[in-house]
Amino acid sequence: MVLLCGEVANDGLATLLARYGMVLEWVADGEAIPGSFWGDSEAGLIANRLLVRRDTPLHSAMHEACHYVCMDQQRRQGLHTDAGGGYDEENGVNYLQTLLSDFIPECGRSRMFADMDEWGYSYRLGSARAWFEQDAADAQAWLRRHGLIDADDRPTWKLRQ
Repeated sequence: MVLLCGEVANDGLATLLARYGMVLEWVADGEAIPGSFWGDSEAGLIANRLLVRRDTPLHSAMHEACHYVCMDQQRRQGLHTDAGGGYDEENGVNYLQTLLSDFIPECGRSRMFADMDEWGYSYRLGSARAWFEQDAADAQAWLRRHGLIDADDRPTWKLRQ
């Protein structure tokens, strides 16, 4: 079973998002999540608002939040539901969500890797951990080029310009 947003401290996730100028909004159990591209319990994204329910997988919330961080300002201005982005950005999003998982006490990298694998993220090396540790140099370089992580793989807490 993947870690759900309702299983993590609300203030931890909200505080992490606030560092990027994002707002966490909770949707009532059973209600449709506005801005959710995939529907069901998947996180929604409208402007700088990340919308989740208690049953939203944390990895989904982190993934959508990282799309917000990784997209350029023009796309961010009209953001509603579909984060878009190409291959390089998607890899950057996956890498950044892994780094940021260390800032959620209930999660961390090992749990994020396991949840990504359980949910069905697919990598040519067979697992999220193997991709992150052995095959993600392009994602790392993309994040550095856009000023989203520093040379030591730490988040800069800046949005892509």
